Amino acid sequence: MYISITGIKVRGFFGMLKFMRYSMPSFTAAKKANGNFFCEAKKINGYHHTLTAWENKSKMIDYLKGKHHALAMKNFRYIGTGSVHGYEDKIIPNWDDAIKKWKENFKEI
Repeated sequence: MYISITGIKVRGFFGMLKFMRYSMPSFTAAKKANGNFFCEAKKINGYHHTLTAWENKSKMIDYLKGKHHALAMKNFRYIGTGSVHGYEDKIIPNWDDAIKKWKENFKEI
């Protein structure tokens, strides 16, 4: 199973408007995506996080190529900064463990 943990820190009012515009359809598409086992979002320490679990990395990449996620990424620089961490595992981590892994592997984009 492939686990993906993302975090984005939104820049200002207009960044938040764009974040809401693009993240909601992208998140809904992730929940419905083929091969997605788990999909949740939380705001922690000023970052908007997603935690997803996929059948495999290939299924996640198929979702990334979809229109909603592609549009969100095209507008990312207008929204804020953040990081993503992905890895293979046999279990879905709890939020505390996921955030710990994310922080340990933080590379701002």
